[in-house]
Amino acid sequence: MTLRYKRNCARANNPSTMRTAAPVGLAFAVLLFLAVSLGVSAPTSTVSVSSADSNRYIDDIKALTQPKMEGRSEGSKGLVRAEHLIVDRYKSLGLAPAGTHGYLEPFTVTTGAKLRGKNHLLVQNGDVKTELKLNQDYVPFSYSGSGAVNSSLVFAGYGVTAEEFGYDDYAGLDVKDKIVLVLRFEPAGFSAKTQKQGPSAHAQLVIKAINARNHGARGIIVVNGKLGDGEEDLLARFGTSNGPENVGILFAQVKNSVADTWLKTAGKSLAEVHSDINSKTEPASFSLPDSLKLSLDVDIKNTHATVNNVLAYMPGKTDEYIILGAHYDHLGRGYFDSMAPSQIGEIHPGADDNASGTAGVLELARVLSPLRGQLPRGILFASFAGEELGLLGSAAWVKDPTKPLDKAVAMINMDMIGRVKDDKIYIGGVGTGSSFHRVLEQAWDDSHLKLELSQGGYGSSDHTSFVSKHIPVLFFFSGLHSDYHKPSDTWEKINSEGAARLLNVVARCALELASDSDKPTFAAVMDSNPHTGVSSGTGGGYGPYFGSVPDFGQTENGVRFSDVKPGSPAAKAGLKGGDVLVQFGDKPIKNLYDFTDALRRSKVGDVVPVTVLRDGKELKVDVKLEQRK
Repeated sequence: MTLRYKRNCARANNPSTMRTAAPVGLAFAVLLFLAVSLGVSAPTSTVSVSSADSNRYIDDIKALTQPKMEGRSEGSKGLVRAEHLIVDRYKSLGLAPAGTHGYLEPFTVTTGAKLRGKNHLLVQNGDVKTELKLNQDYVPFSYSGSGAVNSSLVFAGYGVTAEEFGYDDYAGLDVKDKIVLVLRFEPAGFSAKTQKQGPSAHAQLVIKAINARNHGARGIIVVNGKLGDGEEDLLARFGTSNGPENVGILFAQVKNSVADTWLKTAGKSLAEVHSDINSKTEPASFSLPDSLKLSLDVDIKNTHATVNNVLAYMPGKTDEYIILGAHYDHLGRGYFDSMAPSQIGEIHPGADDNASGTAGVLELARVLSPLRGQLPRGILFASFAGEELGLLGSAAWVKDPTKPLDKAVAMINMDMIGRVKDDKIYIGGVGTGSSFHRVLEQAWDDSHLKLELSQGGYGSSDHTSFVSKHIPVLFFFSGLHSDYHKPSDTWEKINSEGAARLLNVVARCALELASDSDKPTFAAVMDSNPHTGVSSGTGGGYGPYFGSVPDFGQTENGVRFSDVKPGSPAAKAGLKGGDVLVQFGDKPIKNLYDFTDALRRSKVGDVVPVTVLRDGKELKVDVKLEQRK
């Protein structure tokens, strides 16, 4: 499940526990009897369908998480090995290829960045020139812009502009075309002014860079500052800090000892100014003498890889079909989205996220493949890559579908289904299909699993790509846990028996949707809790509500909306899917991080002039921001 744009799980907005239905044999017999009595086509009455096998299921998870799979990150040999495993299984089951290249649908992703060419940080203090050593004295951030700047230096405290705290390190400071030096994290007094746990968004490195850029600086250098007992002054490893492809400003980090020599030219010390800001929670910014000049050169090349969705088709009697999907990629060695920073570099096997869903698709393919040609509708088995980078595989498929999109009746997505606890599972998107409540009732069995239902279809996994195309979705999820995005997400912790029971429910949902004469009608559902799911690109509940759903593919300049939530401020202003946001108030929007920052700096009730590109032409509208409920 992707962490890049949302750190909260797609939990139920309106939890309600479904009653346990009759035993599976009796329930299925009643369903078939009703189908015959009412004249509804029910070809499944002539075939037997086996139950999900927990042993086969766990064997597939073991195979997908073995060391040679390398954590299945984009661009790795391990992801290719996982792709081959899935293709071989689809072949063995006699399922037809449904990609653009056999079973594969290739697309390109940005996997990271690397330093190339000239990378220099030259310091001139009067007549003395010193060149700092890369990776020893300084290091650029992987999402820094490329280019050169030769400038004087300005110390800008924490580099924070926080109106909600009455605090601004840039107040009265001229940083236009200069390099700013800022501290990591945020003033200690911020925590006393908020009831939220942990640091605010202002502590994020990428937000500091955006703020410096928006104040006119051409470069920003960050320094750790005062350290705790036993803490080392470490430079961030290149490529381990998360951000856009290019934040639009040169961005690097230096060691404390380097920054301290700079501050001494102004008669200051790093430890003193750091302590002064923290003790008073007041800015202490200043310009350094003109005799100190920095020349910063950064040359970064983004790295790319071609990855593949893996697609197989089980034909039905018509050209309509449903989609059973899950993503098979994960974090590799955890460089970007690991929740265990001290273990970055170790393989993150991703047993629950999302070998569990991938194995589920493979097991359902085994269970359902004997029905090929017998159901009224076909089934597309879809294993998506690129999900952990921002739902890129599913977005690529709906953009260039390998089956007619208007023939897709519903999409069922499984992401993190392997850790069923207390017999509870979560199902999202129930309100997006007119028949989904009935389908779930008819699919239920004597498993004694307890359902918590969410009506809305937006979330942090691949089903969101289908909602934006107005295809009804059901999202199956067993809940978050302490091993999420860590090396400890291993196969031994999978509840294979619980997952098999869940898969039996999914199988019956698939059979019902593939056999039902009524096609579910799509409904755009406004979540009762707007900050749940992917909303406005904010990644959580901090700040006012806008209501757009970002297209997670990289946009060169701006943020493309894949959809706009019904009833949201954006929808009320006339914005819609396909628009590209390029201006929010007085802030230019170059990427999703810019939008996040601009929105967080706004207030509920603000009427914000925004500019979008629609069909290549500028459209200006006013959006009144609302409160998150």
